[in-house]
Amino acid sequence: MTRQNTDTENVLMRKKIICLLTLLLLATGVGAQTLRNSNYSTLGSIDTNGTIRNSNNSTVGRIEGNGDIRDSNNRYLGRIESNGDIRNQQNSYVGKVESNGTVRNSSNSTLGKVESDGTVRDSNYRTIGYAKGVPATYAAVFFFFKFF
Repeated sequence: MTRQNTDTENVLMRKKIICLLTLLLLATGVGAQTLRNSNYSTLGSIDTNGTIRNSNNSTVGRIEGNGDIRDSNNRYLGRIESNGDIRNQQNSYVGKVESNGTVRNSSNSTLGKVESDGTVRDSNYRTIGYAKGVPATYAAVFFFFKFF
């Protein structure tokens, strides 16, 4: 092997490493969805494992795969049931998110709706925020039930 071939192989190897590192960095950031208010200012984010961060990127809580809602100190705050029911720390029913995104309180009054595009609206159809790519139940816990 000539010195020129070795140099070319080293350059190619460095390019491959840089490409792989770039892909790794991009992959770790994919999935975090931004929560915004009606003025489109960032309120926080929810990542793919359910971790909820505020606008300063500090963890304020998480929603676990089983539906448990916990604060940043791992204290149990409530639960999202598989049927969309929302329960508080005492396991009392506080509301639900219907399959169409409509959010209701425990008296069955409409609080608002999480649209399929992530727009969050109050009961008067005013936009109160955006949660694009966030499951409707997670957005409801954040915007309507104020767990965080």
